[in-house]
Amino acid sequence: MLKNTLGFTAAVVLTLSSLFSTAQAETAAASTSTNANGETLKKIKARGELICGVHPSRHGFSAIDSKGQWSGLDIDYCRALAAAIFGDAGKVRFAALSTAQRFPAIQSGEVDVLSRNVTAALSRETSLGLRFAPPTFYTGTGFMVRANAGVKKLEDMNGATVCITPGSSTEQNVAQLFAAHHLRYTPVVIENNKEFVAAYLSGRCDVLARDKVALPGVRMFDAEKPTDHIILPGIYSKEPLAMAVRKGDDQWYDIVKWVVYATFNAEELDISQKNVDSKLTSSDAEVQALLGVNGDYGQSLGLDNKWAYNIVKQVGNYGDIYNRHFGPETPTPLERDLNNLWTNGGLLYSLPMR
Repeated sequence: MLKNTLGFTAAVVLTLSSLFSTAQAETAAASTSTNANGETLKKIKARGELICGVHPSRHGFSAIDSKGQWSGLDIDYCRALAAAIFGDAGKVRFAALSTAQRFPAIQSGEVDVLSRNVTAALSRETSLGLRFAPPTFYTGTGFMVRANAGVKKLEDMNGATVCITPGSSTEQNVAQLFAAHHLRYTPVVIENNKEFVAAYLSGRCDVLARDKVALPGVRMFDAEKPTDHIILPGIYSKEPLAMAVRKGDDQWYDIVKWVVYATFNAEELDISQKNVDSKLTSSDAEVQALLGVNGDYGQSLGLDNKWAYNIVKQVGNYGDIYNRHFGPETPTPLERDLNNLWTNGGLLYSLPMR
């Protein structure tokens, strides 16, 4: 049985989110004007490494093991950027950021790029001074509940306590969703990721709300008995997750954008981590352009013409990256669905390189 509590109103949650966003917007206004075109790449090269803002612990996206090694889809895109800039995917420093820390860190220049399962949204571009690269993962808000709670659909959660991360798009989505369906709930707002998950598992919350793609990992790795928990069917919002940079440096934005496109393009052209060297002798003009055999596309970005070759050789194409973290041989395999090439019915589509 779910707890029969009145809960906070959606209006209160949205008001708190608005205050949080206003403070970040003021920071954005101050920082964007100091971000001159071309300066970001110069600073990164002078420093000798990329600083990438990432999630402290998100299964499949960003995690650090007992040896201090980072892994995940977001981590691989940080490495892809380093490979494009330095020809060395290892020249990256990872900065673990909480939800509250992520936007101030990119606005202040503490990190060069956010690769931290951030949802690209209009308000974040217009009021926070951010620019988003093409999405690297499409998901949406999902819910996990205990299997014995009798919850099968959204309406069954009326009166529930819901664990939510403050300042996240999920916080706003849940408020709007419950209000639209005239449902009551009590938000339990927790910033620390481990405490957030622990609150649900200990019974402090009836429902765990976050991006649906993250729920299988919580169920598999954090729950003592995975079968005691179920993930409700359906996705309740659009969450295009993308890397983000500060506004004001168009060259840096172009680099981040085209690094993402390079991984899409490589998969579409059947260039993988395994066969990239053999593709150097291809007569296909698109393959030659991507791998730097012909043309000066890298130089136009301020990079070496082998930038995309280095990405694929050292990190892989999008399919390589996806399968490494969500493929059939991983603990939490996920069908690609929307995260497939447009030629396979997905949403991944690269602009042409010409």
